[in-house]
Amino acid sequence: MIGNGKGMQPFAQTLRSHGLNLVRDETSTLQINLGRLCNQACRHCHLEAGPGRKELMGVDTVGQVADYAQRGGFNTVDITGGAPELNPYLPLLVDMVRPYVRKIILRINLTAIGNKEYRWLVPFLAERGVCLVASLPSLDPLQTDAQRGQGVFQDSLAALRFLNEWGYGLDGKGKELDLVSNPVGAAMPPDQAQSENRFREELLSKWNISFNNLYIFANVPLGRFKAWLMDSDNLKSYQGQLATGFNPGAVRGLMCRSMICVSWEGILYDCDFNLAARLPYTGRRVNVSQMAGPPPAGAPIEVGDHCYACTASSGFT
Repeated sequence: MIGNGKGMQPFAQTLRSHGLNLVRDETSTLQINLGRLCNQACRHCHLEAGPGRKELMGVDTVGQVADYAQRGGFNTVDITGGAPELNPYLPLLVDMVRPYVRKIILRINLTAIGNKEYRWLVPFLAERGVCLVASLPSLDPLQTDAQRGQGVFQDSLAALRFLNEWGYGLDGKGKELDLVSNPVGAAMPPDQAQSENRFREELLSKWNISFNNLYIFANVPLGRFKAWLMDSDNLKSYQGQLATGFNPGAVRGLMCRSMICVSWEGILYDCDFNLAARLPYTGRRVNVSQMAGPPPAGAPIEVGDHCYACTASSGFT
């Protein structure tokens, strides 16, 4: 929703105008951001991750996070970055949290895990039943390379083939491989069901690659993507598209309602986007070691105008 000519209506006000209050449900997922270090510097990255970043979760914080996983009673651990493969304590974290949760998700970078230096992680993860999520913005090599860097498309295909060789993404193997596609440029995402069918058919017919599910999400105007929008004079129009596309029905399923995110420093956030926006859980810096358990149901969630990206169209769940 756009305001009365003075600009975009604040997200919090849009919630109120629809009689909505964004609060927590049962917190079942612990998301862990291992740091901003990445082998790529993607245009759409809300965290501004890249090869030169020094922010990495250390071994002491890994231990604190694992202790929280034990006492929190979470169903799922969701590990992200940056490129989490580049954190040397990733295997330790996986083994430490594994006894306490039913599911571990790792958001991989295909050009990292496909690199010879990190390929040993694939059998390690497969043996432990870790579910993988990977980004592939487009089936067009030029579009993917424009967003993620020169040569990324072909390197990504090679990594996907390697994952298939280990059973990931294949029916009946029990090794989940999901893909995420974010639009290239200042565009809204296409229909998810149609996109999944197209990705599945083309990846299989052209490159003999299989996967389990495809998720389509809008890019969040934070970090490097926000800077690109500003430089290209697209920020106002893109924010307007997100706000106009606000879907009240998407609020109920937002991931922040069932997730708590811990940064590489051990500080808690309602989600990874709030981490990028520097909006900590409860509005103050709470360390994971200070939490006796998961956030209580009914607790308020910190919001900002970037939240429009998660509530546009079908939403970000």
